[in-house]
Amino acid sequence: MTIRLDHVIEQLNSVAMGDRKADLVLKNCQLVSVYTREIISKSEISVIGERIAYVGHDASHTIGPKTEIIDLKNSYVCPGFADPHLHIDQFVLPSEFAKKSLLCGVTSLFSDPIDVVSVGGNNGFMEFLKLGTDIPQRIFQVVPGGLPVDGKFSNCNTMSISQQKKAVKHPNVLGMGEVFSWTKVTLREPQTMKSLSAMLECDCIINGHTAGASDKKLNAYVSSGILSCHEPINFDQVLERLRLGMWIMIREGSIRRDLKEIIPRVMTHGTYIDRLMFCSDGLDPTDLIKFGHIDHCIRESVKLGMNPIDAITIASKNNFDYYNMGKDLGGIAPGKLADILVLTDLKSFIPKMVFVGGKLVVSNGKLVSKIKKKSISNWAKTSIKLKKFSEKDFQIKSKKSLESVNTIFMQTEIITKLNNAELQTSGGQIDASIDKDIWKVAAFDRTFGKNTSAIGFLENFGPEIGAFASTWSFHENDLIVIGSNDSDMTTACNHLIKNQGGLCVVKSGKIIASLPLQFAGIVSTDSFETVSSNFEKINQSMTDNGCKFSRPHLIPLFLPFLALPSIRILSSGIVDVKTRNYINPITK
Repeated sequence: MTIRLDHVIEQLNSVAMGDRKADLVLKNCQLVSVYTREIISKSEISVIGERIAYVGHDASHTIGPKTEIIDLKNSYVCPGFADPHLHIDQFVLPSEFAKKSLLCGVTSLFSDPIDVVSVGGNNGFMEFLKLGTDIPQRIFQVVPGGLPVDGKFSNCNTMSISQQKKAVKHPNVLGMGEVFSWTKVTLREPQTMKSLSAMLECDCIINGHTAGASDKKLNAYVSSGILSCHEPINFDQVLERLRLGMWIMIREGSIRRDLKEIIPRVMTHGTYIDRLMFCSDGLDPTDLIKFGHIDHCIRESVKLGMNPIDAITIASKNNFDYYNMGKDLGGIAPGKLADILVLTDLKSFIPKMVFVGGKLVVSNGKLVSKIKKKSISNWAKTSIKLKKFSEKDFQIKSKKSLESVNTIFMQTEIITKLNNAELQTSGGQIDASIDKDIWKVAAFDRTFGKNTSAIGFLENFGPEIGAFASTWSFHENDLIVIGSNDSDMTTACNHLIKNQGGLCVVKSGKIIASLPLQFAGIVSTDSFETVSSNFEKINQSMTDNGCKFSRPHLIPLFLPFLALPSIRILSSGIVDVKTRNYINPITK
């Protein structure tokens, strides 16, 4: 637990004056100042406890016989990087994510654990709050602001307003996560407006999601107290939001990469950078290993011509200014928490040392601080509330020999549209058609045990496999299965029930790839390395077998996602998002 500044001001004051000696002194630094936009050579930094007491050219008066002195030999020092918006309840537990993220110099994460709340409600939020503590990385949380996505169709848990207000009293809970159903705000949906008012009453930050909003709708959204957005995909959208007083999180993560479209125009336009941040919105294991984290955003921005000090400022100071935490974090100055990176140069931005609260946690590219794996609650181990499947659970009946059906046509891994086709029947059941690349797709309630389900048809998927199934789908967390035959669909679903969550690929009755997600069916309790290997095998098994998309794992994640166009499938039915109506799988 961080000791508040007001509790240690006498201690810091006495070290700064030399009346008390520091615990740690960093000598021969080139200090990257995010406050004056300069590099200050021959700097020295004195630390006592978790905080910085002195920054200047001569810290000798703070050195005593027990002071640890590190000569950085003219290396650069800068504040730790932060990711202001990511969904950390994905793939691995926070302790495993931290092991890789810290190597990238990311000392603070601002987590929106929306999926664990959609499964476990308030219990899920409190569980992830617990899992994010006692880690040598600062993990702050926000209560999810987007559940349910659409009350007419959604199949998820959420948090009541009283639970939200209680949660934000915790020092590591800063406010509300992205309110991505912005039409709820512009239409002044009562529950949404009550939640926003409750957050503002508690003087909390509210994060935004304004994809598709403009002019009067965007004004109404901002006037409702929501002051940030990570959805702009080009500079014109950035500028419109900045002009309305918003803060922009430039997204560079596994779902979208928008940095190259935005940074060059920021520089040519001469835009103030004080309200710009970098964010990932979430990273899969492959991307975290291949690209890095916020360090990647800095590298790319500098390659595009940005001043390194500006890029570091966007990655550090601006995040804490946005979250009203600037008195504690975001720069290297007296009184600040000693989250400090040591960099060899201002090109790679890979730290050779990482200090969090004055403690060395990374040295020469290796983690030197132990991170313990926490136990998880029993409810999270038994979240798949489904009975064993049989082939009849995937059948759609028809008395015709040829049936006209509606299909969910995959335009990308994420975007769909309505299409139609004619399919053969056999034994009174409509069959999938490999020749036409039309698959069966089904959604089952696995969260509440209500025994509700929907079965339809998916088009333009491609791989020569039997089935692909997942218990993890964004914000709904139905079990989603895509299949060319009922037998393999049955095998895939039963495998996930047995494992209590995950993703799996089945071909000719055999499991050819599996990624267990034992925590609430959405997060693995395995090591980062194991998860990374299993994740690669999931995608590789489908791309090797002819899948038309490079990231097949995204398909079941987004198939139930009601905030994107155009046709979605949930356990409640097949939904046309634009008309907000259910669609029958058979054309009437």
